[in-house]
Amino acid sequence: MPSPAEPFRVGIVPGVTVAKWTRAWKERRPGVPLEVLPLAEAQQRAALDARDVDVCFVRLPIERDDLNVIRLYSEVPVVVVAKEHPISLFEAVTQADLEGEVERHESAADAVEIVAAGAGYVRLPHSIARLHARKDVAAVPLSDAPATEVAIAWPIDATSDDVEYFVGIVRGRSAASSRGAAPAKAESSPPAKRRGAATPKSGKPSGASGKSSRASRGGTRRGRR
Repeated sequence: MPSPAEPFRVGIVPGVTVAKWTRAWKERRPGVPLEVLPLAEAQQRAALDARDVDVCFVRLPIERDDLNVIRLYSEVPVVVVAKEHPISLFEAVTQADLEGEVERHESAADAVEIVAAGAGYVRLPHSIARLHARKDVAAVPLSDAPATEVAIAWPIDATSDDVEYFVGIVRGRSAASSRGAAPAKAESSPPAKRRGAATPKSGKPSGASGKSSRASRGGTRRGRR
């Protein structure tokens, strides 16, 4: 009896959804099992170096030495605040609007917990904010901060048929198309923002007009700690 095939291992950092790609893999390569391994963002490079995963969905930046890295999409950053905070009423804010507010730097889960109690704000990629969504906080797009980027990466010297096939699926190659080879350190065209994560056009509070973000908050600012 032949030995079972080794699983193809895919690492993912928080906020990345891979269901459509793993479904396509199972349909097209049913003889090769696929495993998805959740990783903390701080572990993404180490997991690739240790060959714990064959490919990894990473959040940039990442040290690129000896890696193939292909950008996939970008995400608008958001500010998470308590539901009662004046900022929660805005369609979008700028970094200037956050002056005088206390920024949290704990882990995403801990920071959201603290923010929910009314202590400051935390800025997160949109998908991470969704992951930690709760009824007592609000996520508001931060319109003038750089977007975060998600990419797929794998070690150059570990490129295999399975790696090339999976990368092809992620890049939209159909089952009928030629597999070809995945380019080393290829960069896709400028990444498009995910649907539903576009930056709103207005920086004014929803339902209000003619008032600046500073005016709407009145005397709610606190000094930095």
